[in-house]
Amino acid sequence: MKKLGTSENLAKIVYLAIGSNLGNKIYNIELAKFELENYKIKILKSSSNYLSKSWPDETKPNYINIVIKVKTNFQPIQLLQVCNSIEDKLGRVRNKKNEPRICDIDIIDFNKKILNLKNNQLILPHPRMKERNFVLLPLFEIEKTWKHPKFKINITNLINSLSIKDLRSIKQI
Repeated sequence: MKKLGTSENLAKIVYLAIGSNLGNKIYNIELAKFELENYKIKILKSSSNYLSKSWPDETKPNYINIVIKVKTNFQPIQLLQVCNSIEDKLGRVRNKKNEPRICDIDIIDFNKKILNLKNNQLILPHPRMKERNFVLLPLFEIEKTWKHPKFKINITNLINSLSIKDLRSIKQI
């Protein structure tokens, strides 16, 4: 048993992206937030809902996405397990990569940590977040001074690097 008060047990600031493109999407996201709080993960800020096209296949149902800022005592791999457990509880089926899903929870930034666990089980910060309008715009809404932990690029510059098509294909709702 670890002693309380050691650096590993201090609360960490984490950004999570939550998305849904099946069923009652907004309800699914709210239920995911509720489940996170059941694990004693404190939600500090939550973005608006954003409507975006499904990726990489735009013929699939559109997504609703948010980004939340949370405080947690979990370590990165523990938090990943919690997120996967919540996705499963809400009915996520894992058949093919990028298939429509009831709930998807991604760890975007875990306390500015840079991490790559074996077999790419967990890469921090999220390796593709800097290209995703549905992560960057909600993240900017709640944290205008956020900076990419690995590349040291601020959120405004990351958004400015998105294509016009990407910027026009997402809508705050």
